[in-house]
Amino acid sequence: MADHNQSEHAHGSMNIRAQEKTFAGFVRMTVWATVAIIAVLIFMGLVNA
Repeated sequence: MADHNQSEHAHGSMNIRAQEKTFAGFVRMTVWATVAIIAVLIFMGLVNA
């Protein structure tokens, strides 16, 4: 294990822009997938599948 010195890193100073962008993409994809699934289920209900 690496020896981590507390003075080398200040809490909250890490650049998390990439993680925020990835998470936003994940949420957007999840919302679109949910909408698509609901639309398919409604379509199946309308055509008596």
